[in-house]
Amino acid sequence: MTQSVSPFKSRVLSARRIALLATTIAGLGIGALVVTPGMNMQGTYTAAQAQNLTEQAKKMPAPVGFADIVEKVKPAVMSVRVKVGAESQTSGMGGEDMQNVPPQLREFFRRFGGEEGMPQQRGPRGGGRSPVTGQGSGFFISADGFAVTNNHVVEKADSVEVTTDDGKIHTAKVIGTDPRTDLALIKVEGGNFPYVNLAGNPPRIGDWVIAVGNPFGLGGSVTAGIVSARGRDIGAGAYDDFIQIDAPVNKGNSGGPTFDTEGNVIGVNTAIFSPSGGSVGIAFAIPSDTVKSVITQLKDNGTVTRGWIGVQIQPVTPDIAESLGLKKVTGALVAEPQADGPAAKAGIAAGDVITAVNGAEVKDARDLAKKIGALAPKANVKLTVMQKGSEKTLNLVLGELPNSKEAKAAPSKEDANGVDLGKLGLTLAPAARVAGAGNDGVVVTGVDPSGAAVEQGFATGDVILEVAGKAVSSPADVRNAIATAKTGGKRTVLLRVKKGENTRFVALPVGQG
Repeated sequence: MTQSVSPFKSRVLSARRIALLATTIAGLGIGALVVTPGMNMQGTYTAAQAQNLTEQAKKMPAPVGFADIVEKVKPAVMSVRVKVGAESQTSGMGGEDMQNVPPQLREFFRRFGGEEGMPQQRGPRGGGRSPVTGQGSGFFISADGFAVTNNHVVEKADSVEVTTDDGKIHTAKVIGTDPRTDLALIKVEGGNFPYVNLAGNPPRIGDWVIAVGNPFGLGGSVTAGIVSARGRDIGAGAYDDFIQIDAPVNKGNSGGPTFDTEGNVIGVNTAIFSPSGGSVGIAFAIPSDTVKSVITQLKDNGTVTRGWIGVQIQPVTPDIAESLGLKKVTGALVAEPQADGPAAKAGIAAGDVITAVNGAEVKDARDLAKKIGALAPKANVKLTVMQKGSEKTLNLVLGELPNSKEAKAAPSKEDANGVDLGKLGLTLAPAARVAGAGNDGVVVTGVDPSGAAVEQGFATGDVILEVAGKAVSSPADVRNAIATAKTGGKRTVLLRVKKGENTRFVALPVGQG
C-alpha cells in the first residue's frame, strides 16, 4: 500500500523545489507531496511519480555561471605597473592631494589607483626623493600588443611594465593619452597576445557585467554585477557619459575592462563612488563606443582632436527657460561666444539657445559638447538656434578644440560706496569704480548669506554684465531692470554674469526682492 504525506496548505512551489522535495521523499521510500498537476485523488504522488520528477530535475539547466566567459577573456587582462619621478607625480600616481582633480570631484569619487589606490614608495622623511610606483590594470585589444588603460594610470610615467595573466613581465610604451576621457593606448612589443573585442552595442540597464582587473596589486580577479545606469555625469569633464555598474571593483582596477556575457568589453573601469576608499557597489566605466573613437585616433595620430565651436555653455534650467520664454527645458544656453570663434563668426550671441546639431536634438549642454566633440575639425555643421524668441538655422565650420584653460577665481573687491539691492542680498558698484574689474558691468561687492542671490552662486567679485538682455553699467540699471521684470509678472530675471574668465547666465528669483 502506498503511503502518502498530507499536502501543505500553500500549493505554490517552483518546479525545481518540487523536484528536490520529490528526490528527498523518494529516497525515504514514501509518496511525494502533491503540489503539481498529475496528483491522484488523495492529493499525493507515488514513489514512481516522485522518481520521475527527480529525473526531470536532473535534466533542468544549472544556474548560469561566468566561468566559461572568464576563462576566455582573463588571459587578455594585464596588470600595469608604472614608475614616476617624484617631481612629476600626478593624481594618477597616488598624489595624496590629487592636485589635478577638482575638490568637488575628490569628495565624490576616487580613481582606482588614484588618491589612495596605488602602492607607493616614498622617499625618506629627511626630504630625499625617490621614484613613485603605481599599479593599475589594462587589456589587449589586438594580437600585436596594443592595449588600453586609463590616462591617470600612465600619465607622465617614466617607465611602464605590464604583467600578463601567465605571469610574464613586458616593457610597454605609451602611444598616446586623452585626459578628457581618461583613456590611454599602450604598446607591448611582441606578438600573438590574447586579446578581447570592444562591444558593438551599448548594454541595457539590468544586464549582467563582469569586471576583471588587478585590485590591490594582488593579481587578476573577477567580480560580477549588473548595469545600474547609463549616461552618468560625475563632473569629471565635458564628455562624461559613464556606465554605472554595481560589480565590486577596488583599488588597482583602473583601466581594467568590464565585459558583457558574450565576452565583449562594454566599458573601461575608471572611478568609484567611495566615501571609505573601498567598493560600495557604485563604479563607473567609460563606454566602449567612446573607447573605440578615442583609441582609433590615438593609434593613428598619438593624440585626439575634437570639433570646437568656441562657446561657453550651460544647462537650460526651468527658471532660465521661463525667463527666455522657451516652451521646453532643453538645449544648451550660450553664456559667452569666444571672440573670432566659429560660433561668433556664424552670428551666435550670448543668450542664444542651441537646440539641434545637424538636425539631431540637443538635450542639454553636455549633449551639445558630446555631439560637437564627436565631429572632426573643419567639418561643416548646421546648428538650430533659438535667438531672441525666433528659431534660426546657422551654418559654420568647426575649429579644433584647443587645450582647456583653467579659470582663475576673481579677486574679492569691496567698495564702501556699493548699493544694497534689498532682499536679493547683493551689494553692487559700477565696475569702473572697482580696481581691476574693467569698465563693463556692475561688480558684486557684497553678498548677504541669507539673501536669494547666494543660493544662485553669487560671490564677491562677480561682474553682472546684463539683466533681462540689456547691458548694465550701474546698480540703478540693475534695480530698474529687476523692477520692470516684476511689473511684467516675471518670477525670475535672467542675469549674465562674469566670474573670473568664465561667463554664465543666472536666473535670479525676484519675487522676494
